[in-house]
Amino acid sequence: MFDIQAFFERYYLRLQAHPQYLRLMMLPTLQRWGAIAGLFIASQIVVFGSLYLLFGKIVVVGFLASILAGLATGVGALPALFFKDISPRLFNSMLGAAAGVMLAATAFSLLVPGMDYGEQIWPGKGLLIVSAGMLLGALFLHFADEKLPHLHFDAVADESLDSLQKISLFIIAITIHNFPEGMSVGVSFGSGDMKNGLVLSIAIALQNLPEGLAVALPLVGLGYNKWKAVAIATLTGLVEPVGGLLGITMVTVFSSVLPVAMGFAAGAMLFVISEEIIPETHARGRSRVATFSLMIGFIIMMMLDKILG
Repeated sequence: MFDIQAFFERYYLRLQAHPQYLRLMMLPTLQRWGAIAGLFIASQIVVFGSLYLLFGKIVVVGFLASILAGLATGVGALPALFFKDISPRLFNSMLGAAAGVMLAATAFSLLVPGMDYGEQIWPGKGLLIVSAGMLLGALFLHFADEKLPHLHFDAVADESLDSLQKISLFIIAITIHNFPEGMSVGVSFGSGDMKNGLVLSIAIALQNLPEGLAVALPLVGLGYNKWKAVAIATLTGLVEPVGGLLGITMVTVFSSVLPVAMGFAAGAMLFVISEEIIPETHARGRSRVATFSLMIGFIIMMMLDKILG
């Protein structure tokens, strides 16, 4: 079985042995951090500059939005710096609200505009095209769940994250689900509708908050350094820019696939909501508070969609 912990340890050991890394670590502290900051800024100028020249402003904005949405996973993990656990009732309320936010974003920012674009490209067939995309998105995550070893959200409810191996499998699950979420942000921006892209990126960011906490707290509970736990949680969200860049460039270059891509992203997100988030919020008889939290999350995103519209 794939061991993500061992993979990262091997990669880190190889990095430590690289001559350039050793040369960087030998610099005085101020110079070292200055060099790291300079390299980071230079890499961002190259990446965003290349995207702007190749695809234009909308791709740059969409990619940046997917990065910020992914970083929200790290923001959600920050309470792990101060607490080793939180109330299950509070955690399930957060997950319920996240589910409501995702449901509203899926409906108003993916499915409705996806059907509209489908009608423009294939008159009379927009609904069928988006429906086919939804099934493809759900099947994609179904086979990912089947083929890749991981633990589901119910591992949190069962308090079974009692080893690094189990936590590694849970981290893989979060990463699997973050990819289509990032893709949905990219696809939405790729449609050219900045409002829908912004609403969806906010929704994904809000949904990532409890996921980051779910990754970081078990690591802290096992004695992991708190900042390292937050860093690992943040890394699980950084797969979203990869999905975002794929989605936005795909629909920008091939505009005819936009309705299918929006349906795909919606189907993947609905799969996550139904398969992972809602079952977890209804564990151990805590369903009522989670249900109202879901409705509040849905209403908040519905209002946000209307305000920005």
